[in-house]
Amino acid sequence: MNRRSFLVGVAALASNPLLRIADAYQSPPPSASSPGFRLVDVTSPAGIHFRHNSGAYGGKLLPETLGSGCAFLDYDGDGWQDILLINGMAWPNHKQAPTPMRLYRNNRDGTFTDVTQRAGLDLEMYGMGVAVGDYNNDGFPDILVTCVGQNRLFKNTGKGTFIDVTRTSGLAGRTGFSTSALWFDYDRDGFLDLFVCNYVKWSAEHDVFCSLDGKQKTYCTPEAYRGETCWLFHNRGNGTFEDATAASGIFDTSSKSLGVALLDYEHDGWPDLLVANDTQPNKLYRNLHNGTFKDVGVEAGIAFSAEGKARAGMGVDVADFDNSGSAGIAITNFDNEMIGLYRPARKGTYNDVAIQAGVGLPSQNTLGFGCAFLDADLDGSVDLVVANGHIDETVRNIRGNVGYAQPPQLFLNNGQGKFRELGQAVGEGFNQAKVGRGLAYADFDLDGDLDLLMTTNNGPAYLYRNDQLAGNHSIRFTLVGTQSNRDAIGARVRIEYDGSSQSRLVKSGSSYLSQSELPVTFGLGKRDKIARVVIEWPNGRIEDYKDLAAGQAYRCTEAKGIVPLARF
Repeated sequence: MNRRSFLVGVAALASNPLLRIADAYQSPPPSASSPGFRLVDVTSPAGIHFRHNSGAYGGKLLPETLGSGCAFLDYDGDGWQDILLINGMAWPNHKQAPTPMRLYRNNRDGTFTDVTQRAGLDLEMYGMGVAVGDYNNDGFPDILVTCVGQNRLFKNTGKGTFIDVTRTSGLAGRTGFSTSALWFDYDRDGFLDLFVCNYVKWSAEHDVFCSLDGKQKTYCTPEAYRGETCWLFHNRGNGTFEDATAASGIFDTSSKSLGVALLDYEHDGWPDLLVANDTQPNKLYRNLHNGTFKDVGVEAGIAFSAEGKARAGMGVDVADFDNSGSAGIAITNFDNEMIGLYRPARKGTYNDVAIQAGVGLPSQNTLGFGCAFLDADLDGSVDLVVANGHIDETVRNIRGNVGYAQPPQLFLNNGQGKFRELGQAVGEGFNQAKVGRGLAYADFDLDGDLDLLMTTNNGPAYLYRNDQLAGNHSIRFTLVGTQSNRDAIGARVRIEYDGSSQSRLVKSGSSYLSQSELPVTFGLGKRDKIARVVIEWPNGRIEDYKDLAAGQAYRCTEAKGIVPLARF
């Protein structure tokens, strides 16, 4: 778990390339005030050389402010997480060198190789977000890229390449300003369906002129544009999709959607959806088990702020952050609005506890985009990481208490319902101000802790390696569905030990325009084993396994059992 162990000998360092790279970026030993881990910027030594292109040329076109996303995925099925970075492009009549998305293959030694061209993804589009899922259950993850214009679906051939199946899959012909997306099996038929967020009705030809002084053009707020409905596509199981937006009850042209997360807020085994809207009420789409949904956001208490205001919802994540067995919610918002942190109250309702929990006031003067719950210090309670950054470089001329580039934040969970912002304490590379957007996590080096990937608007991407200093342990599970969808998206994993429990959901989407890895990681503190793991598969099947060792990854295959993978 702790790659800094003093028991690692000189000979091992000389023979192991991953340890040699780690040794070049040593973290100091923990101190009394240390959070117990460090986030080390390994972007350059890992071989990640990427810069997002927003297409900005001075015309202040709305999409320039919002991109772009990122994903961890194991595209070649070797058990190691690879990296996908989404990119924009130049606007028509403003020629630039091509700026395609980038796929980086994990070399299993702490470094990555750019395989974009080899994989057939060396294509230009005005990309925004990404959702990864095995929609045809062939064992290889496929990629949906959301765009300004036509979204694109790339099918994984299983041979290290992708082919564009947008037209043959039935997804062509619908253009818009799409943002976040996720894969989920809403009818539990074993095939992944697709949900896509759309922001506003916008085109370059009809871009609205906004100005602070009546002369100089500025970026407009979303109030200047009409809303747009999200889309729901039902997987027919034969490689094609049908538009189920209207029939499902999702259709709503008042939405201005930027983030979406999967949850089962009623614990009925059917996946529900939480959608973060910008200046419009957030939506909680309850699954009615018959192919339709009902928005219960107002009744649930997540549609508005505590003052009854629709905030500027950007990113969203869902997790059992108090280990109560019920998932809470985080939604990032505009500056002077604070993060919304919703804890489950009575059945089906939530209370915003951001201020009481210590998340509200530290986020008062930040503009949050990507967010993710993960157990960064492996103590058994999930923490919250937020990527911050404003939308306009002239913001300091408008409001003196915020900046365009803003440091990301890491809220450490003390396990007693309180969070403490410790972004300044986890690494100099991490706490530098950035125009943050996308955020995802994965254990890219398979050492048992969770590393971070962050994108910036019109700037570089960052890869942060998590170096554990306190000696905490973890346990990881990769789920493979057989009767359920192969990715097991929607499965709930619960571990039990010493009278306590933790739970995780296998999920696509979440954060903002981004996707984290599908395997789930549990921090265990100093424990060396768990008493039990219970898996609730998406189709309702329940399996459990007892007495599992910490410091170990496991593969759980539906109806076929559990096998240990590599130790950390």
